[in-house]
Amino acid sequence: MHFSTLVTLSCLFSLGLTQTITGQYSCLPAGEFTLCQNLWGELAGVGSQQSTLVGTTSNTVSWSTNWTWANGPDNVKSYANVQSLTASGVQLQNIASAPTSWDWTYETQSTGIRADVSYDIWFGTASSGEPASTASSYEIMIWLSGLGGIQPVGSQITTATPIGNWTWNLWKGPNTNWEVFSFVSATGNLPSWNADLNDFFTYLVQEQGVAPTQYVQAIQSGTEAFEGAANLVTTSFSVSIIPGTPGQQS
Repeated sequence: MHFSTLVTLSCLFSLGLTQTITGQYSCLPAGEFTLCQNLWGELAGVGSQQSTLVGTTSNTVSWSTNWTWANGPDNVKSYANVQSLTASGVQLQNIASAPTSWDWTYETQSTGIRADVSYDIWFGTASSGEPASTASSYEIMIWLSGLGGIQPVGSQITTATPIGNWTWNLWKGPNTNWEVFSFVSATGNLPSWNADLNDFFTYLVQEQGVAPTQYVQAIQSGTEAFEGAANLVTTSFSVSIIPGTPGQQS
């Protein structure tokens, strides 16, 4: 029975059949990930959103989100995202590497779109905890795109800081009971990205005073939509955490 179910699901994805969710906080199992709508700020504007799971293979997921929002141009309406079910629960000091890849594109987008494409990574003192909760100590965002003049929480504290093979403008500021660090690409959109997230973690420990005993509690990736209309398509996304000595593959 279990084998037949798995085969059936595999065939559905290989045939290109999809699953779509529309509710404010609807989520969908997606292999080693969970796909969620997360329209947490929808009351700040008028519009709608739906997210579609295209398929999963091993630790890779493909999905899309289609949204239209008006009013409240400076307010985030939603963060449609996938969250890894496996890349979590490891202290920063015990991470050898955290490889990730993300291939995405705006299949359609309106004039004047205001949105980002970003990772949302959560640290805490405990090995697990719900993102954006009292369990959170830090929120780490990595913006691969930011359109329409939007800005992260807080203020910019560095310019063109080299991390990995790219340069980033770093923003810092408080949000509820956690601190937010946002790395914004200093060279425009990065639609086909392969990196080691541990480069960012190491920078935060060495340069920004984040304790190496903090745990990675969650890694999410998606799009914060402010205003306009778009169909963002992720053709492939993956992320993992490899425990061990930082800088050494184990």
